Amino acid sequence: MNKDKLKEKYIKYGLSKEDVFKHQGGHYIIITRSGIEKIQAIENIKIWYEVIKCEKDFAGVKATATKEGNTLETFGSALKGDFKNGNTMSWYVLEMAEKRAMSRAVLKMTGFYELGVFSEDESEEFNRNNN
Repeated sequence: MNKDKLKEKYIKYGLSKEDVFKHQGGHYIIITRSGIEKIQAIENIKIWYEVIKCEKDFAGVKATATKEGNTLETFGSALKGDFKNGNTMSWYVLEMAEKRAMSRAVLKMTGFYELGVFSEDESEEFNRNNN
C-alpha cells in the first residue's frame, strides 16, 4: 500500500474520515458508499448495468463503466446466506449485486484497487459496523 498515493487520492476526491476506514485486520482500506459516490461524481464515470442472473437468493450484475474514452467491465454478485453459505444477509440480492458492481467499477477506473482499497459494499465483512 502506497500511503503517498492514497493521500493524494483522498485529497483529490475530498474524502473525509466518514468516507474511509481500516478493515479490522488492518490489511485493507475500505471506502464507504458516500466515498464511492464522491469519486464517481468527480470523475464523471458513467456506468451501465446488465443483469446476468437474478434468482430468489442470487444475483449477478455486469457493470460497464466509461470515463474519458476508457471502458472497463466488471461484475458484482450477491448470494443470500450466512458467511459460510453466502455473501449477504440481505433479501435484496439484485440491489446488492448492483452496488458491488458499481463500486468495483469506480475503484478500478480510478486506480484504488491497485492500492489495496476496497468498497464497503463488496463484502458484509467490510461493513463499518463490523470494523
